Amino acid sequence: MKLSAISTTLAATLVSANPNYGRGSLDEWAPGGPDDFRGPCPMMNTLANHGFLPHDGGNITLENAVYALTTALNFNESVATLMWQQAIIANPEPNATFFTLDNLNRHNVLEHDASISRSDAFFGNNHVLNQTIFDTTTAFWTGDILDVTMLANGKMARQLASKAFNPNYTFTSTTEAFSLGEMGAPILIFGDIPAGTVNKTLVTYFFENERLPVELGWTKQASPINLDQVSATSASLSKAASLLTNSTTSAAARHRDLHAGFMFES
Repeated sequence: MKLSAISTTLAATLVSANPNYGRGSLDEWAPGGPDDFRGPCPMMNTLANHGFLPHDGGNITLENAVYALTTALNFNESVATLMWQQAIIANPEPNATFFTLDNLNRHNVLEHDASISRSDAFFGNNHVLNQTIFDTTTAFWTGDILDVTMLANGKMARQLASKAFNPNYTFTSTTEAFSLGEMGAPILIFGDIPAGTVNKTLVTYFFENERLPVELGWTKQASPINLDQVSATSASLSKAASLLTNSTTSAAARHRDLHAGFMFES
C-alpha cells in the first residue's frame, strides 16, 4: 500500500531535469512556451514554471527530481526517491535514466482517464487544464476548507462522468491507487496534514495557474513530508471514496437482507 501511495502521489509532484540545476525560486515564475514540454500533472508543470526543474520540461533524472521535490515542496529525500523510481516507466526506452514531461502524456502509463482537471485522452488534449471539467470537480468542493470527503466526491464524480461518456474508459485498481495519491497531494503540500484539510483557495489557484500560491500566503510544510503521511492521507481518501455507510441494522434486518439476496438466485 505504501508503494502504491507513493506512485499515486507522484502525479502531483515529479518534474524534469534543470539546465539551471540547483536553482529555482518560489517567487519567480514563467509559464511554458511553445517549445517547452508540459504534461498532465499540474504540479510537475508548476515546478518547471518556477525553475526548480528545467523550464523546457526535458530530461528528468533522479538527482534533479529529488532536488525539486525536497527544495520546493519539502518532501523528504526517501519519498522523493521512491516517487522517481515509480515514474521512470514513463520513458519507454530500455534502462532509461530520465524521462520528460512529454513522456508523461502517454495514456494509461501514469496519465489516466477521469482526471479532475484534464480531458480524457479519448476526447483529445489530455494535458492542458480544461476549465469546464475542473469546474465540474470543484462543484463538489462545497466549503472554503476542503476535507477528504469533498476531495473524494469530486474524484468520484469525474469517474462517473468519464465512465458514462468515454467508450474507452479505463480505470484499474492501480489507477485507483494512483488517483488517491493525486487527491492527497493538495493536503500534503498545501494543507493541514494531521487534520486532512486544505484551503480551497490555495488549491484552485494552483490548478488554474500552475503556480505555487506564495502570493496567497502559502509556505512549505515546516517538517519534511514522509511516507507515513503519504500513506495515511491516501487511506483516508480511500475510506471517504466509499459509497457505503456504517451499518447500524439489527440482527433481524440482516437476516431479512440475506433471504432477499437468495430470492434472485435460480
